Amino acid sequence: MTLTMPTARFGRTGHESSRVIFGAAALGEMSPHRALATIEAAVAAGVNHLDTAHSYGRAEDLMAPWLAEHRQEVFLATKTGERTADAAWAGVNDSLRRMGVDQIDLIQLHNLADEDEWRTVFSPGGAIEAVVRARDEGLVRFIGVTGHGMSIPAMHLRSLAEFDFDTVLFPYNRSLLTDSRYADEVEELVSLCASRDVAVQTIKSIAKGRWDESYEGPRYSWYEPLRDPAAIDRAVRFVLGRDRLFLNSTSDATLLPAVLEAAQSARVGDVPTDDELLSDIAHQGITPLFDRGDLAAI
Repeated sequence: MTLTMPTARFGRTGHESSRVIFGAAALGEMSPHRALATIEAAVAAGVNHLDTAHSYGRAEDLMAPWLAEHRQEVFLATKTGERTADAAWAGVNDSLRRMGVDQIDLIQLHNLADEDEWRTVFSPGGAIEAVVRARDEGLVRFIGVTGHGMSIPAMHLRSLAEFDFDTVLFPYNRSLLTDSRYADEVEELVSLCASRDVAVQTIKSIAKGRWDESYEGPRYSWYEPLRDPAAIDRAVRFVLGRDRLFLNSTSDATLLPAVLEAAQSARVGDVPTDDELLSDIAHQGITPLFDRGDLAAI
């Protein structure tokens, strides 16, 4: 049987997106040749949605040569971490310049978790004004919000009460959901997004935990990812077995093939048993990435 990348409607955007979204943080400081090969491998596997950020090192610049030939083949998303209108406006325009495109499909307010930053964004002169202006002027098509840490589902609920975002992004894996409060807030957020047709993106699907201080090997992401193929398969199917969820791929590009392979066999309703997932937590040494006071990790 030939496997294909599953797709789903990306909320109210109407785009039929691959359920794995390529996380361009993986490009980071790659060479141009390797960056091009990585993008092409993802697209060859059926990915048609690329997600980057102005803050991901040289990622936007490294995407430009591929986008010059293939822009219309993908849904293109980026992010701004700026909190004031002037800085965010400059950032959006710089992202357009760096990627060599005339329009971005989705601009996202990046990691909107801190209370003071949240107030700045939605106050007069805040970043929300800049992204709305960018949408009104045709520089971007849709507006989203992202976040990290245990408080972010609740913060997204507040953000959605303040502004009608088109997409949200937050961490989602079985380990994080062992926190009952987090699990409840995730369910409330997903339910609200379903009612508003807001696209739901997840991150950290194959996270194992924070790096041990004694580890001296290569680190291609700020957290330690799972490496066991069977555990990765179950972690991916845990996300994609649920309707409406999209999975943003890990910043460790060496694991991209395993994630893509797992995704191609994933189907809604086909989820690992909870016993299997809890066994992985125990035997793989998986620990939650965040605690309640952690807002800054990306």
